[in-house]
Amino acid sequence: MRRTMPYELLYRIGRTPWDTGVTPPEVVELVEGESALPPGRALDLGCGTGNEVVYLARHGWTATGVELVQIAVDLAQNKIEGLPNAAVRRGDVTKVGEMGLDGPFDLVLDLGCFHSLPSEGRDAYAAGVGSLTVTGGVLFMFAFAARLPWSLVGTGVTPGEMKERFMPWFDPVGRIPGRRPRGAAWYRFRRRRGEG
Repeated sequence: MRRTMPYELLYRIGRTPWDTGVTPPEVVELVEGESALPPGRALDLGCGTGNEVVYLARHGWTATGVELVQIAVDLAQNKIEGLPNAAVRRGDVTKVGEMGLDGPFDLVLDLGCFHSLPSEGRDAYAAGVGSLTVTGGVLFMFAFAARLPWSLVGTGVTPGEMKERFMPWFDPVGRIPGRRPRGAAWYRFRRRRGEG
């Protein structure tokens, strides 16, 4: 679990700019907007301190978060206390298909986890997510563009990589440009019928 080190340190010193405590408007639109998804089972990969797990649970979803950094898991478990339809598990998202999660899931969220994975873990992540998502289910991801010079780990993504990595299981549905940093985007996929 070597790749947790920079994140673990940042959680320890309280320098977590990604953990704003505010659910992004793109997720709010997905859950509450005009064409909102009906509540079902949701999985938040790289859930951090559990903000979106709490948000989804409070909006009728049965929500499960997966996070690698123990400090973040502990904080998330405190946040979800008293929410019977919310859970957080410590685990490696590149092995999510082997975690025995209570799926399948109608919605899989990733708000900045995949883009930080080293390239050798990305196919395992995609296969795991594909195995846990129902036919017609939604994968909704926020990712930085490739090769940001200040990135902690990983290399970001390109639209082509996103399509190619998830193509065996998912059809791309849309891409929303992110507000920042430059080149960031929200990617929406729908789970295909069949095994992929």
